[in-house]
Parts: sequence; C-alpha cells; structure tokens
Amino acid sequence: MSAATSLDQFLDPLSRCLDAESARRVVALGVSASVQERVDTLAERANEGLLSDDERAEYEALINAEDFVAILKLKARNRLSDAA
Repeated sequence: MSAATSLDQFLDPLSRCLDAESARRVVALGVSASVQERVDTLAERANEGLLSDDERAEYEALINAEDFVAILKLKARNRLSDAA
C-alpha cells in the first residue's frame, strides 16, 4: 500500500465528520504568502542540491503537510458534492 493510499484511508473517518460549512472551510484553506515563499525557496535550493539537513527536514515536513491538506481538501470536496 502506498503512503498516499494509507493517508487517504486514515483521513476518511475525519472527512465523514465534516458538515457542509466545515467542508467549505477546509476547501478554502490556503497557506500564507510567507509560508509559500519559504516552500518556494526550499524547493529551489533542493533542485540545486543545496539544502542543509535541517532545511531538508523542514522541506519534507512542509511537503508532507501539503499532501495531508490536499487529500483532506479532496475529501471535503467529495463530501460537498455527495451532499448536493
């Protein structure tokens, strides 16, 4: 089983707890400009092979969080479309 599949199954019970308003708020979630700028900087440094160990750990944590939120948003959208 892939990590994405495991995360999808892990989040399924959480998504079933969302009412319509909560699902809309999850779908609208976004990162601040400063966080996006940091991700972009780390991505550029990663592409150049210049990340320190601490930066690599930070970048991986941010990417993992982004994946988590993306899957939760997809589940929230599905919840909204199922309710419609």
